[in-house]
Amino acid sequence: MIISELKPLFPEEYTDGGPLVIAGPCSAESETQVLDAAHALMNEGIRIFRAGVWKPRTKPGGFEGMGTPALEWLAEAKRQTGMLISTEVASARHLADAIDAGIDAVWIGARTSANPFAVQEIADFLVQLPAHRRDMLAVMVKNPVNTDLELWIGAIERIYGAGVRRIGAIHRGFSSYGEHVYRNMPEWRIPIEIHRRLPEITMICDPSHIGGRRDLIAPLALQALRMNFDGLIIECHCNPESALSDSGQQITPSALGNIIKSIANRPETLSQEILADLRRQIDDIDDRLMDILAQRMAVAREIGRLKQENNMPVVQPKRYNSLINDRVETAAKLGLDAEFTKKILAGIHEESVRQQLNL
Repeated sequence: MIISELKPLFPEEYTDGGPLVIAGPCSAESETQVLDAAHALMNEGIRIFRAGVWKPRTKPGGFEGMGTPALEWLAEAKRQTGMLISTEVASARHLADAIDAGIDAVWIGARTSANPFAVQEIADFLVQLPAHRRDMLAVMVKNPVNTDLELWIGAIERIYGAGVRRIGAIHRGFSSYGEHVYRNMPEWRIPIEIHRRLPEITMICDPSHIGGRRDLIAPLALQALRMNFDGLIIECHCNPESALSDSGQQITPSALGNIIKSIANRPETLSQEILADLRRQIDDIDDRLMDILAQRMAVAREIGRLKQENNMPVVQPKRYNSLINDRVETAAKLGLDAEFTKKILAGIHEESVRQQLNL
């Protein structure tokens, strides 16, 4: 599907000529909390407010949002501040309630965008809206949980096919198993490819969900803007430590104001933060490399025991040559130098043989 002739995600007066910034608490917890956050963010120059209303968690038992009644709190924030308001929807019912409450923008979350049935249900509802109401609504699509580029594009195409022309893509990172620097790995090549294939779409970065920690928000935000993202969506709470969901990745409105000023006025300082962040990434990747190598050697020892029991030679040149050729070809597709790859594989093979002989 060719996606073209998109309209601006939000009117120009809500961006003030700079990067688009959407901010607000992870969850709408109470009317007072929502209004306090909205006024504090308005004072920092933020014009678009966000808050989750339906918040099903990974495991049951935690705070799962206040549901439809909380939409009125967002509507009241709009009346008092003049901000646009946005929330997440995961079904046609959610979307219907949001539109009835006067929500200006919605986003489709990572778990929903991974489900074509759910996205199509939302698209089918959008098709039935009067054209003028559909034209007033901005729809943002978060990347799926896993690194599936086509699934992300497919979700965007379903919304576009429903007649929506104010569409944004939100990069919130990708889930991975184990402990890492980031809550969700950035995998920057994926949003870069989305932007290449859909050049008209508004690209928004979600450093709150990528980092999972408030100290990572500033460097991730600057990195995204330097990679030509159009804007940011950031979780802000007046008292983050007391937040009922994702407290560790929320910052105060004043902290957000400082980040925005820092991005505009002191890029050299944040460059050092980016460098430190990238070094943390390398440390994390190196830790995973060591773990993977240890796993590989454990398997090699098991193979060695089987060879021993069956009186088979430890070194099998035909198998080794085939492995080298296959891995070098795969590495080339990933942009790795052939000679570099051969040296790495030779060292791994040598250590595997040594461990098998030691048996």
